[in-house]
Amino acid sequence: MLRNPLFLVLTLFLTWFIFTFLLMPNFAILRSVFVSPEGGLTFRSVERLLSSERAVDALRNSFVLAVVLSVTVNIVGIFIVLVTRFYDIKGGRILWLGYATTLIYGGVVLVAGYKTVYGPNGVITQVIGSVMPGIDPQWFSGMLAVIFVMTISSTGYHLLFMSAAIARVDYQTVEAARMMGGSDWAVLRRVVLPMLKPIIFAITILTFLAGLAALAAPQILGGGEFQTITPMILAFANSPTSRDLAATLAIILGISTIALLALMNRFEKGGVYFSVSKVPVALQKQKIQNRTANIVVHVVAYALFLIYVLPPALIVLFSFTDSRSINSGTISLDSFTLENYINVLTEERGYRPFLVSIGYGAVTAVVVIVLMLFTARMIQRYRNKLTIVMEYLLHIPWILPTTMIALGLILTFDHAQPLVGGQVLTGTVGILAIAYVIVKIPFTFRLLKAAFAGVPDNVEDAAAILGAGSMYTFRRVLVPLVLPAAAAITALNFNSLLDDYDTAVFLSHPIYQPLGVVIRNATTGDQINDTTALTFVYTVLLMIISTFTMWLVYGRKSSSDRANKRARKAAARSQDPASTSTVEPADKAPVRNDSLP
Repeated sequence: MLRNPLFLVLTLFLTWFIFTFLLMPNFAILRSVFVSPEGGLTFRSVERLLSSERAVDALRNSFVLAVVLSVTVNIVGIFIVLVTRFYDIKGGRILWLGYATTLIYGGVVLVAGYKTVYGPNGVITQVIGSVMPGIDPQWFSGMLAVIFVMTISSTGYHLLFMSAAIARVDYQTVEAARMMGGSDWAVLRRVVLPMLKPIIFAITILTFLAGLAALAAPQILGGGEFQTITPMILAFANSPTSRDLAATLAIILGISTIALLALMNRFEKGGVYFSVSKVPVALQKQKIQNRTANIVVHVVAYALFLIYVLPPALIVLFSFTDSRSINSGTISLDSFTLENYINVLTEERGYRPFLVSIGYGAVTAVVVIVLMLFTARMIQRYRNKLTIVMEYLLHIPWILPTTMIALGLILTFDHAQPLVGGQVLTGTVGILAIAYVIVKIPFTFRLLKAAFAGVPDNVEDAAAILGAGSMYTFRRVLVPLVLPAAAAITALNFNSLLDDYDTAVFLSHPIYQPLGVVIRNATTGDQINDTTALTFVYTVLLMIISTFTMWLVYGRKSSSDRANKRARKAAARSQDPASTSTVEPADKAPVRNDSLP
């Protein structure tokens, strides 16, 4: 590896990058908590934290939220997958489209949308107020509101991953259980769900971590009585005298994340999950035999459909109205206007946040994919102690919460650092881009490494036999083979950063604020103004971009898979003797050879 100049330069760059941006920030957090100004060991920050009632309540609320979401998200997520992929429910495809709305908008955008519907000026609140005049306009706040919104917004993993897993359930096994007298509930509990345990474990881990590090929902909907760790870290980080408390909370959050990952991995390895059928048959949708249960499932499925669809539908409608119509919750033909879209697309104050988010997303997506293309190839090609250590270190952002990464960068680069040319990065435009690159490294690296591992070795050997150099082979042979995967990863990275709030709220420049921060600021008060109307336009544009990205990554692949499936069926029918006539013409009859045994 060291004989290759390109990989030598890449090794030196990665060593500098990992130490500067992945290790030093974590050392800075530990130093701010456990090292006194005199240089000695201290636990003063821990004592201050434990003596703060607000901080202790935030810790408790975060763990309660994470545990509750692990249950509620799985209940709702498994249900919507079953009614769209396993059971024969009327309008199943329409239901899936409604449930999939959380895939095209999320984070602070989704929370702001639900506040628009259920908040003090929301349509639902006004409808309830007309029936119950004494209702508190702030009824949709606190712990229950946070749980409700995060439960709905966190079921995307089920739609993407559990839908694929349930499609692999063997139909013969399900039918065998039914023939043995198993009821709908028995088949589901004893046959189907056990086969889905691995993906349920994985989704539970992701859900727990999301609840533990939640920021947008508790900050916008939690109110004064329900705050969690991450909003408290943000509050402490904004004050230089309280950054040690923010660092202490971030360490607790990081330790909890690592401990949970280790615990859940151990639980997952404790079982073996497989189908007992030697010749698996594609799953067919099941009819619910019990009539009462069938009616109840249909009612619940369509009630959830309305909950999922109502916020994005109203966002689209209100994006064409003025603040007066939004505030009153009424829509008429006279209130429709294109002024909001004209302001966003033509005025600087309108399109500036959108361009800032696009710029950050595009730069980050390109930098990460280029860097990880070379890195994944080097680590996959040269396996030694150095590359193994690098591979483990590149996964640091995956096991640490975003809040801890952002706070570490603030503490590390709020003064001149020799490793970055003596520059102060905190408060600059570049530090947010660096944070975005750090956060996206593990995801990009893992998928690209898997893509390179899928390239046959004989392809590279053939290029070498033909006299191609290593760089030429990489550029003209390997990269084109992994380019589809790289393009999909780039699109997903770009899409996920457009409405980012958790990282931007810590590190964004006050003049160049991305969309996530702008949308959050628009939801700060209970009064609706013209800025609120513009956020609906931003949300609609984000949903359009997200929909296109999802189609680009998943839709074209699904179309290709369906085409290949139809081709295989056609080929099978053409080769199936049963599909042809069993009577042959006399002149085409086969000649019988009686001499053969």
